[in-house]
Amino acid sequence: MDQKWPQEIWLVRHGQSAGNVARDAAEAAAGLRIDIAERDVDVPLSALGRRQSQALAGWFAAMPPDERPTVVLHSPYVRAAQTADIVMGGFDRDELVALHADERLREKEFGILDRLTVRGIAEQYPELHEQRRHVGKFYFRPPGGESWCDVILRLRSVLDTLTREYARERVLIVGHQVIVNCFRYLIERMDEAAILEQDRAGDVPNCSVTAYSFDPQLGKRGKLVLKLVNFVAPLEDSGTPVTVGKDIPTAAKA
Repeated sequence: MDQKWPQEIWLVRHGQSAGNVARDAAEAAAGLRIDIAERDVDVPLSALGRRQSQALAGWFAAMPPDERPTVVLHSPYVRAAQTADIVMGGFDRDELVALHADERLREKEFGILDRLTVRGIAEQYPELHEQRRHVGKFYFRPPGGESWCDVILRLRSVLDTLTREYARERVLIVGHQVIVNCFRYLIERMDEAAILEQDRAGDVPNCSVTAYSFDPQLGKRGKLVLKLVNFVAPLEDSGTPVTVGKDIPTAAKA
């Protein structure tokens, strides 16, 4: 049988970032805007985010060499790139088939709502706040930003790359909360209601793992089977705090 899918796919959200910490502080103070100097793309991991990434690195390093990732793709955002770099600390990078930053894995773009808290959006852009409530996050596109559908469109091309270039490989993807959710929408063939139900159930924890394995016995050409969802045992087993903070632009969950 001609296998089109990778043998394994691991989807990982980056470790806790300085933006997550700043966002929590702004929400706790009932502020309108998140106080952080960097562009969203430049926001680094927090000290805890580095610890989380190291715990996850230990989990991957404990795998037999023939079960570890052979391909690593990550968002170009600093927090995701740093997570990927730390996780790969136990890898022999010369053995990797590919290691790339891929702009298609970037965070969802929030346009003019970037850095605003939920309260800030409601007060500064009440019409957009109401439109987003009416349309729903799946289809709502803020001015200058993206809807979930826009993110899904770019991730469809990532799946094309996986099937064209990395069939039978073991692929690690390090991205963001929306990236993990939108990949799940595509791989598991969800609809709007199903993915939003998953999203309402809780945020994707930092450095959690959602994983798929290829089963050649399913369907006519085999299928990817969900094995892990928001798996945080590597952090828990190492005594590393688990965090589920939202990324900087809180319009994602408003």
